[in-house]
Order: sequence, then structure tokens, then C-alpha cells
Amino acid sequence: MTSVARRYGGASAPFERPATADDPSLGAPVVLMVSGGADSCALLLLAATSPLDLEDGRGPQPIARERLHVLHINHGLRGLDAAEDAEFVRDLAARQGIPATVVDADVPALTQETPGESFESVARQVRYEAANQLANELSAQWGTPRSAARILTAHTANDRCETFFMNAIRGSGVAGLSSIPRRRNRIVRPLLDRTHQDLCDYLRMHGVVWREDATNSDTRYLRNYVRHELIPVAEKKNPRLAQTVSGACDILSDEDAYLTSIAARVLREVTRRSDPGALSLDANRLAAMEVAVARRVVRAALLQVAPEARLEGRHIERVLGLVAQGSGSMTAPLGVDVSVQYGLLRLASRTSAEALVGAWLEAPGTLELPGGKILSASLVPVARGDDPVALAQTYAAERGPVSVMLDAEAAGVPPEGGRLWVAGSEAGEVLCPLGMHGQSKRLSDLLAAAHIPARERGQVPVVHAGPVGPILWVAGVRADERCRVTSATKTLLVLNFHQREQAVL
Repeated sequence: MTSVARRYGGASAPFERPATADDPSLGAPVVLMVSGGADSCALLLLAATSPLDLEDGRGPQPIARERLHVLHINHGLRGLDAAEDAEFVRDLAARQGIPATVVDADVPALTQETPGESFESVARQVRYEAANQLANELSAQWGTPRSAARILTAHTANDRCETFFMNAIRGSGVAGLSSIPRRRNRIVRPLLDRTHQDLCDYLRMHGVVWREDATNSDTRYLRNYVRHELIPVAEKKNPRLAQTVSGACDILSDEDAYLTSIAARVLREVTRRSDPGALSLDANRLAAMEVAVARRVVRAALLQVAPEARLEGRHIERVLGLVAQGSGSMTAPLGVDVSVQYGLLRLASRTSAEALVGAWLEAPGTLELPGGKILSASLVPVARGDDPVALAQTYAAERGPVSVMLDAEAAGVPPEGGRLWVAGSEAGEVLCPLGMHGQSKRLSDLLAAAHIPARERGQVPVVHAGPVGPILWVAGVRADERCRVTSATKTLLVLNFHQREQAVL
């Protein structure tokens, strides 16, 4: 988020660290993305000769020439013209005394390998991946923090206006209508307050020519359609359309950042369980909150489960529809399973549903399970004078359902050690749940009573005395009555179910 002082050029906000002579960011690399078009040529010349705002808290400042490095991407689309673009950029950078790197990429081939992605989207990914890689390499060479590096693009008010209309056509939410941000992580757009015409006039004044890309007139691409067909019509009503829309984008961007920070806090508050690739949220609280915040919470949750998902407004609305109904399921982008059941909104990616394959658990020993889970077993002899029943009850009260103490002998584990069989639940399995005084219950009914969604029940580890032996413990749910600790217990079998990073005492 941006403070008033910083946005409007006042004194630095109290939390901003002032620049000092030994500030490592003063020597960090600044990568200039230069295509050879008018806007990027103006960026190169301005970076070499004029103050620019790197969004580092210092406002517009001259950039030391030795920090600059030009990056040009050949998208593999225009043959000889593209090669001449690359040579032109090398020459322009050399005249300013700035080193240049040219990266060749076969974007048409990459687009064919990524179904559902447009050429524009793939080309954009290629450009930013190359820029980040170059920034990282230069930071390593110069011994400066990666976070202090900057990647500058030549986006203008016109680009911002075009992106606004493109996202509006696609049905974007506020984040998309905010259009191109002034800064996202290390990527900075210092020319957003200038128009394309301003930069062309600047280059002419300095006697600098630029390259024209013939594909910029191809209206099969959405950006070119908006640029050549839609915006000229709108400019008839407002000749300053680019500046007007850019100002609106600043307002939307600031408000979006503020609401996003609120949604992040609310997401933490409504999260009831967080597993690798899966989240469970309090559906009732989500249904009761303001829809503007709920939309953002759902979006943030989906992106936490599947960071690469391409979300649209309709996906968020469908999830909120399930929340309002209190039940139901759907599949979100990237195959994320979404369900509302037992008052919980459950989001699970494909990676969270790894199969639980049957395996032996040594006692004592540990067994690694999918999702970073660990099942461990240990044997503890009951000391003379100790009350094993009291020990088991105290242990259960302190550790909760993720740990249990059983009678090792009743579980079929001798004092010197043995092994147990761990597998997922199977249809038809029956146990005698602890506390039901010997009454039997189907395992599926026990898991349903524990509010575990049907699609996740096969992932709950079930500890057996052997591959065809009786159930001893349904991990995190209930033990079997037949192996409970009694006053005659001589050796305790201690089982723990926990995340890999959590220590077990």
C-alpha cells in the first residue's frame, strides 16, 4: 500500500527506511526491458539521462549508469525484422554506454505446448522470466540483495488504458480493472504518467529513431483490437482518455491493495485447517461477512491452494453460491476440488490427494505419509507404582486426538518391538470405538460423524495389527476399545500423527 506522503511527494512515511550512503540498494542492478519501440527507447534514454522513480522510497532520482543493463527478447516471430530489432537495441544501448543482453525465445512453439494460453500471455511470461533471471544473476555477481534489484518496463498511460478495457472485456474484478500497477515486487513502471505521444515527441526532440513492429497493427490480438478499434471511438468523447483512465486505475489500485490486506487478515481468522495443497475455512462465518470481503477471501484461498490458477469472477461467484447454500461441490481452475460440508468450505488441489498406500510402521519407528504427515510409534514400559490408566487419560487430555496410548500386548506388539500395518480406510471395515463399551461401528460412519468429507476419508491413516488384522487406531479420530489401556497393562504403545516439521515430545 502507498501512503499519502509518498504518493503526493511529501515527506517519507515514518516506517520507510531512509536511504543512506551504505544502502546496498543504491548499487543494485536496474534491468531495462527494451523492445526497440518508441516507448522502450524513451525508457532507455530517460534512465540514462534523467531522474526516474524506482519506487524505493526515494522518489525520482538519477540512476547511476553502471547500475543499468538492457534486456531485449526476440520472440521468434518476425524473422529478419526481429533480428534487426535486436541489433538496433544493442547499438542504442552501446551509444549510451549500457551493456545489453539479447534472449532468443520460440514463443510460437511454447504457445503450442501450453493449450489454453494465448500468444500474448506466453510472450509476457517469457519476458518476465528472462528479466527476473537476469536481475538475479546480476545481483549475485554484484553482491547486492535480490530484492533491491529493479526491472523497469516502458508501460505508459496508453498501455494502462488499453489493459483496463481488455480486462473489462474479459469480465475482470477490481484487481484486473486496476490495470497495470506502478510496482509489483521488483517490476517498476516509471512512465505510467506519460502518454505514448509524449515519449515520441521526446525522442524526436533528441534525434532518436525507433523501430515499428508490424504485428502491432494486427487486430486479431485483443490489445491491438482495443488500441485501434475501441479506444479511438472513446477518445471522440474524451481526448484525454488515457490520462483519465490511468487516474481511475490509481484509485482502484490503492483501494484494491487496502481491501486485499483486510482479506488476508480475515482469511487467517476463518481458516480452520491448513494442509499442504488444501485449506478448510469456516463456511458459516464466510456466509455472514460482507460480500466484497468474502470474494477476496475466497480468491486468496484459491490462490494459496493453487498459485498458478487463472481465476475469473465466475469462479469466485460459484464458490460463494455453494457457501450460501451450505452444501455442494465444484471444480475450480487447475482441478481444485471445492466443497461445502459440515460447516466447512474445503479447497483441495490435485497434489493434496496423494494416494495413501499401505505400509508397515515399525514400533518403535516412524512412517512418512503423503502431505508431509508423519505417523510414529514408541514403546514405554510401565514403571513399578505407576497407574497406566491414569497415564493414558492424562496423555489423551494433553495431546488430543492426534496422539494415543494403547496396550501394546493387546495391539499385538511385544515389549521388544514389532510392526503395525497402516493403510487408508476401506469399504466395510468395522471397529469397536473407544468409549462405546464394545459396540461395533462401521468405519465409514465413524469418519462421517467426525465431519470428514467423503472424498478425504481414504486419506485418513488407519493403524491395524496387520494387513488383515483388526483396527487399532483411526489416526486423529478414535482408538479401538479392545486395545485400551487397563490396570494390567505392562507396556504402553504410544502413537502420534503429526506434520513433519512438528516435534513430538
